[in-house]
Amino acid sequence: MARTLSARLADKSDQGRRFDVEVVSEPFTSGTEDPPTLMRRIMDRGSAENWDIVVALTDLPLHSHGRRLAVHLNHEHGLALLSLPSLGGLRLQARARRAVEEAVLGLAGPQTTGTEGPPRSQPLLGPFVKRLAPVHPGPIGEKETDDLRYVVSGPRGYLRVLFGMVRANRPWRLVTGLSKALAAALAAGAIATLDSTTWSLAEALSAPRLVIAMVGSVGLMIGWLIVDGELWHRSTEGSPEARQRARLYNASTVVTVGIGVLVCYVGLMVINLVWALFILNDQVFASMTRTPLHATEYLTLSWFVASVATVGGALGSGFESDDAIRAAAYSKREQERRHTLQDDHGDQPSK
Repeated sequence: MARTLSARLADKSDQGRRFDVEVVSEPFTSGTEDPPTLMRRIMDRGSAENWDIVVALTDLPLHSHGRRLAVHLNHEHGLALLSLPSLGGLRLQARARRAVEEAVLGLAGPQTTGTEGPPRSQPLLGPFVKRLAPVHPGPIGEKETDDLRYVVSGPRGYLRVLFGMVRANRPWRLVTGLSKALAAALAAGAIATLDSTTWSLAEALSAPRLVIAMVGSVGLMIGWLIVDGELWHRSTEGSPEARQRARLYNASTVVTVGIGVLVCYVGLMVINLVWALFILNDQVFASMTRTPLHATEYLTLSWFVASVATVGGALGSGFESDDAIRAAAYSKREQERRHTLQDDHGDQPSK
């Protein structure tokens, strides 16, 4: 984004301005998840570096007074805080670029002086913020550092933030993060495919029961990974924002792990089908099940064996390290926040 941002801002600015962009990356720890603290950090950094405008991007879901916040603006100091999960899970880069451009142009635009409060720019009217609801915090409290907020509201807003968090978690990493579990699942599937009892069970089960077996095995795998990896987030605070954040974290974890497990399940089903096509003999199969071996039997057997192998993979996941499971279920910044908390607890004197 930074490579093209200067030229794009200069083209969109109607005042012939030149924009110099500098990128700085800093981790936010779990102790600074509240928006006022983040805005103060941005303000201090901007003052120290003598920046005209500061736009901060974070993968943290931001909340205030029960609202899911997308953008915080402080026009007096030229500050903007953008929560990336509020952009959703699709076309993240394009949406982030558009949101940053709108924030910079809004903060750099002409200011108007109201009857109360400091001078401020006009509310942003770009295509991104048109889908958001602007909220003025009213009288700015001692901890408040913004004069305009945009929120995502309703069920669609919740789903947008949730899928944005899942996108940041990168669920496809779960496949590579659970190599030992996949090895156990493949071994269980290979053995089950050769078992005549499995053939008979697969032929006897109806489609609804096969669906129940699939849902049960996938649910068992998801639950085992979350419990064994200690991925469930328990809030130590009693505020509504903390409880809402905990629900979002846990929902994003379940969806993230669920997507990864489903990808593994489909992969196991395909591998089992190829293995069955290679190893099974139609005469032996027919003699054991009294059913000819056709395409339907191959698919049914592979489907059932995938459920059995997923249960075996859940047992194999117990041999994975906690870091491997967390790396598959949490974004990099969430890992950094966890390490920071662990270091902070480790530095505390024992009682």
